[in-house]
Amino acid sequence: METNIGPRRRCRRYNDPGHAHFLTFSCYHHLPILLLDHRPEWLAEALNHSRQQVQFDLWAYVFMPEHVHLLLWPRVPDYSISRFLQAVKMPMSRRILRELRVKEDRRLEELATGQKERPHRFWQDGGGYDRNIVQAETVHRAIEYIHGNPVRRKLVDSPEEWKWSSAAEWMNEGAGPIRIDRDSVPPRL
Repeated sequence: METNIGPRRRCRRYNDPGHAHFLTFSCYHHLPILLLDHRPEWLAEALNHSRQQVQFDLWAYVFMPEHVHLLLWPRVPDYSISRFLQAVKMPMSRRILRELRVKEDRRLEELATGQKERPHRFWQDGGGYDRNIVQAETVHRAIEYIHGNPVRRKLVDSPEEWKWSSAAEWMNEGAGPIRIDRDSVPPRL
């Protein structure tokens, strides 16, 4: 697809056995609307449901106002990251858009696409970011990067203060809103 800023980049997914996946996806037009109302709880529900349904371990996460970072490990050799993302994003998007329509919420207009067949979207179109990780040290650097996101944005002073992150869960099992699968994380070298 050509635009006035050049060709659009496509996200390529490599579903290779033994690879972890560092994923990033964003709200439509990068609007800071993810943490409003009950949305983070709904995303947590969708994430937990999807990781069981599609068989992935969750090693790290952070929900920011306009984007999400996840670090996942497939539990089966034959898997699809695209299927996982669809299982997380689609029900969440439908739930939010339905609620905004029912409430006749003015914020629905921020999500207008101008397209007849799909008048509104919650998530940014496209594949987001997907990086395969095979080295244990790179896994741990990705976890640190994910947890450091709210600190770099000056939203909190330390990673474990951010509620919608796995940082507190990593420090103290049961302290975060979403359980992580720490047992399958490769040890740091």
